[in-house]
Amino acid sequence: MSQRAPVAIVGGGPWGRALAVAAQRAGSETWCFSRQSHLPDGVHKLESIEEAGKRARLIVVAVPSAAATEVARTLGDGTSGEHFVVHAVRGFEGATLDTISDVIRRETPVRRVGALGGPVLAEDLTAGRPSVMVCGSHFPEVNAAVEAAFGNKGMRLYPTGDLRGLEWASALVGCLAIGVGYATELGMSAGLVAAVICRGIEEAARIAAKAGGDEKTLLGLAGYGDLLACLGQHERPEVVLGVALARGMSLREAMATAKLRIEAVELIPRIVAWTEARDVRAPIMAALARGVIGKQSPEDLVSELMQAPH
Repeated sequence: MSQRAPVAIVGGGPWGRALAVAAQRAGSETWCFSRQSHLPDGVHKLESIEEAGKRARLIVVAVPSAAATEVARTLGDGTSGEHFVVHAVRGFEGATLDTISDVIRRETPVRRVGALGGPVLAEDLTAGRPSVMVCGSHFPEVNAAVEAAFGNKGMRLYPTGDLRGLEWASALVGCLAIGVGYATELGMSAGLVAAVICRGIEEAARIAAKAGGDEKTLLGLAGYGDLLACLGQHERPEVVLGVALARGMSLREAMATAKLRIEAVELIPRIVAWTEARDVRAPIMAALARGVIGKQSPEDLVSELMQAPH
């Protein structure tokens, strides 16, 4: 019999299923809404999104950002101010880049919201490999509930009160990870790859601060840690995409190689437009938009990065 409070996962993709496995392994009574008929062993099936609020106080949303508004609106019919809703989405809504926590607050009566981030892959959670995640919320009780639901000897949760910084870190690192995969596959020197990582995080911190987050959040596990991890996460979808693009594949072909939906593909040009509108200097993001996603030649891309202002 579980000694932990139940948790409900909304989303049956690889990430949602991995979170369900992690919660179940930690000893939490775990429920999951999925359009797939088969769920991991020990995970109970939710018949509807609205049912999530009946089964658990803590609800984790793991859906593509494009579906966030619809899912949150439906979730709102079964939740109240008593619930905690945490999301695990590396993206934003619309051209205004509304965070998913903002979407949840807008579409549901829930006010105690949070987000998950950090250097963890769905494959690691599913396989039970020792992993770390970052949980961000303005409310300590939300972070505590997430730690109680997922924490065990193989899973370490690091809390932060900087929810906005964590959400921007997760999205920006997802974009930068494509660049790291691309640079590594091109055979760039370790020093140049390190420069891309360091300058990329510095740039991401500048962007996150402009968005209202704490730039220091980007210097921890949610930023630097997450991006450094991708050097060894060869199966990470963003890295796979970057590698495929460096090999000369079209964007369509590269996305098929990565198999999973990658929020960063559509996000990169939107972030560039956002930074330009706010006069935020973002040469790495601009280079990703023109050179990697836009297929500028590798030689021109490297030359542009080498000559970009500090």
